[in-house]
Amino acid sequence: MSEDHPDMTFKIIIIGDSGVGKSCFFMQFTEGNFKEDHNVTIGVEYGARTLDIDNKKVKLELWDTAGQEAFRAITRSFYRNANGVILMYDLTRLESFDSLEDWLREVRTNSTPDITVLLLANMLDLASDEREVEADAGEKFAKDNRLDGFLEASAKTSDNVSQAFIEISKVLMKKNPVQAETKLIAPPIQIKSTQPSKKKKGCC
Repeated sequence: MSEDHPDMTFKIIIIGDSGVGKSCFFMQFTEGNFKEDHNVTIGVEYGARTLDIDNKKVKLELWDTAGQEAFRAITRSFYRNANGVILMYDLTRLESFDSLEDWLREVRTNSTPDITVLLLANMLDLASDEREVEADAGEKFAKDNRLDGFLEASAKTSDNVSQAFIEISKVLMKKNPVQAETKLIAPPIQIKSTQPSKKKKGCC
């Protein structure tokens, strides 16, 4: 199978508070680079990449969503047709971890019952000096809320970035051993702010 004709195709959205590094994470995976000074995402940005997993070509269609409250209505429209969600927080910002319950409630209200959710703690490169959320807390949240996995990663160094997508893909492959025809999803909204986001050590 070529990338144009993969064995399986999954649609994944990346959600979480503004500033947790969703766009950096998205770009590291889709383009293999890291931009410290990244424009604030407005609406939704689209990207795709095909992985070789267990002798199958798995195409991941990815939507990087805006974290600001003003764009939540746009984000909600993408839940229903998504196969999976990467729910992200910044391990150096406790408030982003405290927001996870609200994000998860939104996912489960607007998505299909069997949606796959991987919890991801970004900014692992800053953990030794600036960590505010211990790994045990992330693991407990994932277990208590019956999520499909938990990882800590760094968009800056690329640690566990590809692994996160491999892990969520493996879960989706188990849930969809014979994938039905892929569902249509709304066209991506790719509007970028002309104002750079506030810089944060390690990532945007």
